[in-house]
Amino acid sequence: MKIDRMRVFMTRDKDRPRVIVALDTDDGLTGWGECYNHGPDKALPPLLDYLYEFLSGQDPTRVDYLVNLLIQQSRFPPGALGLAAISALDHCLWDLAAKAANVPVYKLLGGEVRDRIKVYAGVYTAPDAPAARDEFDRLKEGWGFTAFKLSPWRIDMHSNRWGNVVKASADYFRSLRETVNDEYEIAFDAHAKIFEPIAARQLGNALAPYDPLFFEEPLRPENIEAWGDLKQGLNCTLATGESLYNRNEFLRLLQVKGADLIQPDICVVGGISEMRRIATLAEAFFVGVAPHNPMGPLATAVNVHFSAAAQNFRILEYRLPKGQAYVYGGLDIEKRQGETRYVVDPYLPKDGYLELRPGRPGWGVEMDEKAMQEEGYIHWQRRVPKRPDGSYAFA
Repeated sequence: MKIDRMRVFMTRDKDRPRVIVALDTDDGLTGWGECYNHGPDKALPPLLDYLYEFLSGQDPTRVDYLVNLLIQQSRFPPGALGLAAISALDHCLWDLAAKAANVPVYKLLGGEVRDRIKVYAGVYTAPDAPAARDEFDRLKEGWGFTAFKLSPWRIDMHSNRWGNVVKASADYFRSLRETVNDEYEIAFDAHAKIFEPIAARQLGNALAPYDPLFFEEPLRPENIEAWGDLKQGLNCTLATGESLYNRNEFLRLLQVKGADLIQPDICVVGGISEMRRIATLAEAFFVGVAPHNPMGPLATAVNVHFSAAAQNFRILEYRLPKGQAYVYGGLDIEKRQGETRYVVDPYLPKDGYLELRPGRPGWGVEMDEKAMQEEGYIHWQRRVPKRPDGSYAFA
């Protein structure tokens, strides 16, 4: 069995662009992967064309061998776009290797250590407590969700005194706890918008009395030592890692005791191959893994197999393939609706968990090539806010 073709689809996941990759073999198998959506997505197809030359004619079951080649062929460590492309190709290789063996991917990873995968629903805004209650209850009734993630930002962090920003977030979480089902777990994603560790600690400690599931990514990722400083004196679970690229960066984060929970993204770090190494490092530091997964249903399928085989997995971020579009921030429940069609049979929650599919090889999903072609590419770029003085803030 040899790799003899690559196909790249520029398609969409509701209102976001997605780059989906297929690797075909000379005996009729196809492996599928999903690139991360960093923004300049049109740069990915030519990059994938370049990388494919290293895979053409190769045996896809030599996954580590080939992924290492893709990483090592670059004189300098690959960055965001390079790793997004390598991640998708890694996914394709694992899918092919498992299909060749006629087993689910998690069987190649040592087998499942759990029977189902707990998920939380990304709501991502900061709706008033009664609206949040109604949304949580709707998601609980339909899919069994008991864990949710919101934005902590109730007032503009740049236009208001910081003490008032912190107070507004604390008052908001208190009102949520007084309004929603006490069994619900609620996480907050600060979206790397804070510059100073002291300010991030103040916000986290204001949320802490109301028991957040975790406080996610308040700081930028570049200064890893600052995360160690932040965690000292922080009274709630600190989560981060979506913006880190490899085991070396995660090792530094763990060594400085900069996180209670890490959030690597399987479409960012180089796929399952690197994700497993990162999880093993975290396990040695008694740190759990909650994969970052705001992507489409194929990325979710890949995460299911990683999570099934990872001892220190805790919970997976999840977005329903049919329903609200993705938006971060603001005070409203997102009203725009959409449907992601490129996976025919996506993993859907039951009682707040994703069930494994032991009788289906590879990722366990069927792809719809016609839908990918019909939906086509949709442009997206990140909105960068401005402070009152006219300078740009973190997006």
